[in-house]
Amino acid sequence: EQIRRKTPAGRWGEPTDLIGAAVFLASRASNFVTGAQLAVDGGYLVADRIRES
Repeated sequence: EQIRRKTPAGRWGEPTDLIGAAVFLASRASNFVTGAQLAVDGGYLVADRIRES
């Protein structure tokens, strides 16, 4: 519950939340994307940075 409250999306992720990222990474639009991390986490990774500013 504590983790969910810290997530800007305000909810747990669902498997369907990954579809957009997977389709993008499988498409030609991602041809030049290399060595990058694509976080599909409802904003959890940046939540602390947002609160600090």
